[in-house]
Amino acid sequence: MFDSSLSSLGAKVVVASSGDENHPPENITDGNTNTFWMSTGMFPQEFIVRFAESTEISAVTVDSYNVKHLKIEKNTSQNASHFESVTEKEFEHAEGHLQSNSLLLKGGNATHLRFIITSGYDHFVSVHSISIQN
Repeated sequence: MFDSSLSSLGAKVVVASSGDENHPPENITDGNTNTFWMSTGMFPQEFIVRFAESTEISAVTVDSYNVKHLKIEKNTSQNASHFESVTEKEFEHAEGHLQSNSLLLKGGNATHLRFIITSGYDHFVSVHSISIQN
């Protein structure tokens, strides 16, 4: 199993449901847990990551704050449409600390991953880093 930051794979956030100029979605892929994307309130919140090429993914690690429930979907086409659900998880609250959760995916390759935050422990959530295992 090989652990890769999204930036090392040429992955980019191509869609985000909200944005803050001080905490843009691009921070999710930089591999640095000191930078982050912050939602602007309300749920669901989502973002889509596009890989430079079809990428084998067996698990995803998400470093976040105040996320309560996350669903991950994937697709294998060049367009960011027609997603299929691969996993979802309820995160434990980690007051004052980052949440670090690994989620096993239902195997295979993906060109896009859609992360849907359906609820949070507060009105605002942040995602600091995502890495994949293949």
